[in-house]
Amino acid sequence: MSADSSRVRRIHTSDDFGGIDLDVIDAGTPGNPVIVLCHGWPESKHSWRHQIDPLVNAGYRVLVPDQRGYGSSSTPRDVAAYRSDRLAGDLIALLDDVDAEQATFVGHDWGALVVWDLARYHPDRVSGVINVSVPYTPWPMQPTELFRATYADRFFYMLYFQLPELAENELDADVARSLRTVIWGGSGETAAPPPPTDQLPPMTGTGLLDTWGSAAGVPAGLPAWLPADDFNEFVNQFTASGFFGPISWYRNLDADWALTKDLLAPPMPTAFIGGDKDMVIAHRMEYVESMAVMLPDYRGHVIIPGAGHWTQQEKPDEFNAALVQQLNALL
Repeated sequence: MSADSSRVRRIHTSDDFGGIDLDVIDAGTPGNPVIVLCHGWPESKHSWRHQIDPLVNAGYRVLVPDQRGYGSSSTPRDVAAYRSDRLAGDLIALLDDVDAEQATFVGHDWGALVVWDLARYHPDRVSGVINVSVPYTPWPMQPTELFRATYADRFFYMLYFQLPELAENELDADVARSLRTVIWGGSGETAAPPPPTDQLPPMTGTGLLDTWGSAAGVPAGLPAWLPADDFNEFVNQFTASGFFGPISWYRNLDADWALTKDLLAPPMPTAFIGGDKDMVIAHRMEYVESMAVMLPDYRGHVIIPGAGHWTQQEKPDEFNAALVQQLNALL
């Protein structure tokens, strides 16, 4: 079901960058337990269109923001505005706006990274965490140093994103092509093991769209799970926002690490959902298993067969069943 625009409203938050306006879907009954759905890259609140009404029907008040830099929400032009403490502050502002002391947070992709950090910055405001695709995995060292040690002069998109202007200029040039390429690259239909590092192209002279996706190239059309109307919604949103803000989340990886490296692991009940064809975890399941050791109140994980990186969109029925299961596990 598509997100109902009549339930979208705007809230204003204050920070060092003159204040931030966020568009947020606010669905459900005031006073019910609050659940906040946090999208990743390159997504938006529309990524949760299949989850909103089932959660409302289950008795939750559901808040789904276009996070800072996305859609029609504010897009500051200072990279430092996208540090994780500021992104987490936006999520706390959602709770303050509806007079909620706590909420359960569900994050996908970059949304998961922000929620893991939020749960360490503000543990008193987080009653539980169910993250999707990206497990809790503290960096062992400064992220860009780790990437350079791993990839040397080979292309890695997170290092490419550190370079000023290149990535946003590439992706903004044809938003529809960029999104279609990235979506196919993460979809379960095209899932494949990553190539050896020494077979990657050189960093110099290579762009994201040259490397993203399967070796066979980007299929024609769209995945069956993504109707044209939904794809066009994403295209319209990224045409409005551009890619500078979303890519700036990546440009704060080192700053985020410095802010969080000495913080304790999230203490509240936590759980995880993933897809067995998700490029983030499909060949690194040990990172999922390790959460049972690293998180003090880990309630387990559900891995959905056939789901790629866009987990809640690719397999919405299976995802919603897993989400209800994990919500029950947090009780």
